[in-house]
Amino acid sequence: MANIKPLGQRVLVKRLEADAISAGGIVLPDTAKEKPQEAEVISLGTGGKDDDGKTIEFSVKVGDKVLISKYGGTEVKLDGQEVLIISESDILGIVS
Repeated sequence: MANIKPLGQRVLVKRLEADAISAGGIVLPDTAKEKPQEAEVISLGTGGKDDDGKTIEFSVKVGDKVLISKYGGTEVKLDGQEVLIISESDILGIVS
């Protein structure tokens, strides 16, 4: 995969695969699947500065599994895979 370094407080994530079978056992076609809200952090941005000029630390690290909003971020195709560049503030939580 080519390298993309997000700028500022942005994070590069890859959505994890959605279930192909519903809770009732019905096989869902790709067009009926919802966008998964779980993603894996691939790369962190360059960081940001607060009003006093101090560096703002990221709350996540590369490899973390996170919850993101369904329709947030900017989709980018990278080596045939869809990835998202999102603001760190669009990350809802870390999945443990």
